Amino acid sequence: MKKINVLITDDMQILRTGLKTILEKNDTLQVVGMTANGKEAYEFCQNTMVDVILMDMHMPDYDGAYGIKAIKSKFPNIKILVLSTFDDDNTVNAAVNSGADGYILKEMNEEQIIQSIISTYNGLSIFSNHIYKNISSRIHFSDIPSGSEESLHFSPREKELIHYITQGLDNKEISKKMFLAEGTVRNNISKVLLKLNLKDRTQLAVFAVKNGLD
Repeated sequence: MKKINVLITDDMQILRTGLKTILEKNDTLQVVGMTANGKEAYEFCQNTMVDVILMDMHMPDYDGAYGIKAIKSKFPNIKILVLSTFDDDNTVNAAVNSGADGYILKEMNEEQIIQSIISTYNGLSIFSNHIYKNISSRIHFSDIPSGSEESLHFSPREKELIHYITQGLDNKEISKKMFLAEGTVRNNISKVLLKLNLKDRTQLAVFAVKNGLD
């Protein structure tokens, strides 16, 4: 099975080293490099194949927002998962508006961080629970349509699924809550996204909050 190439970007060397040790406990992940700021991360990506970047936000000289913008402008397929101590509006907005694919906090346990990286690599927008719950204040609502009467007609199971998504649960967690296979959860999410003409789980979460479905 292909390993996921991970770049760790944080200005604290001890944290970079600790994260590397944690991530490499999982056979799926391979840490291909460690950088100290956004500019170093961008330069690293020019010479090395990277799948997911674990990116801090507050770093001297070239912060996470700089790195995310620079990397996404040239390497849009690289996934960037922010790992930060801060969850204030300004920091989260800077990350999301720069193009981050997800945002988790350093208080998460080792397994949660590992699974967040894997989920981000697989195309899911991963946010810590309370950040995801309050995402309505961090993403421009003008980009997300209000629902028509037809589009807001959901079955009880669809409403349950949407509720869990707005809570920030991943597919594995949702499958346990709903007693469904993970593949079924993925398919049902895809159907809801298609029905609403939305791109991803993040937009679905915003749609749900905007239309009182959370």
